[in-house]
Amino acid sequence: MEQKGFGNDYDHTSTLRFLRRWWKLLLIVFVASAAISLLVSLLITPRYKSTAVLFPTSSNRISKAILADRYSLDFMDYGIERDCEYAIQILSSQSMEDAVCDRFGLAEHYGVAPNDPHRRFKLHDIYRGNVTVRRTDNLGVEVSVLDVDAQWAADIANFIAANYDTLSNAIQSARAHDACTVMQGVCDTLENDIRALEDSMRNSTRYNVGRAQLISRKCKELAELQTRLAETKVDLEQQISYKFWLDKASPADKKAYPKRLVIVLLSSLGALAMCILVLLIAGRTKKETR
Repeated sequence: MEQKGFGNDYDHTSTLRFLRRWWKLLLIVFVASAAISLLVSLLITPRYKSTAVLFPTSSNRISKAILADRYSLDFMDYGIERDCEYAIQILSSQSMEDAVCDRFGLAEHYGVAPNDPHRRFKLHDIYRGNVTVRRTDNLGVEVSVLDVDAQWAADIANFIAANYDTLSNAIQSARAHDACTVMQGVCDTLENDIRALEDSMRNSTRYNVGRAQLISRKCKELAELQTRLAETKVDLEQQISYKFWLDKASPADKKAYPKRLVIVLLSSLGALAMCILVLLIAGRTKKETR
């Protein structure tokens, strides 16, 4: 009984016949596509990449870390995963993008016309294509910038990392300001209540035990709230750093894009594969029409 083999019965005769027939055309296509892709890659403006790396610090409030009883939080801790995600969100925010674009005049630098009706969209699209923020394996944050000017790429990356503190402090100050406003209002209300109760006690001919206890509780509540208010004012007034620098960006001495060898190789192989496919389809169609 005849057994059929699987995987080893491929006949290379037709392949060799195909290559013998069309090798000149395939060689011409390969060389021509390589030359064209090389010429195109030479016309592409090279871009340079600079990277800054930082570690977000703990987002603990400074008042809680330093003023709270027994120093309940360590202000010098590296940030946890939550702090890393916060940092990425701030570094990738529209507020950060606007600050960078204003500081470096990126609309003009990227060639976006000031009267373009889609100016903001185009600027955003180019910015996001050149600026990348990602988390490292060790909970650090890497800010990478591509630009036609190596010095600009480094300056933008360093500015983004430095401006992270500015935005973080602005967020912290806004929260602390709101908290101070609320707590100050509650303190004023408690003080008014205590004065009213004390006046009532002084005007009364008999000592009221319940009223005295109420005054004591309100005084204790006021003292605790005033302590919290003082701590929150520290958060409002202090400007601190929310990061540890690991690597500052420096101007690159070698272009990151384009990779000419990769462009030429992929374009040539793609053109060669397309040519082979066309020849095979044409050959099959010719056989079917006979």
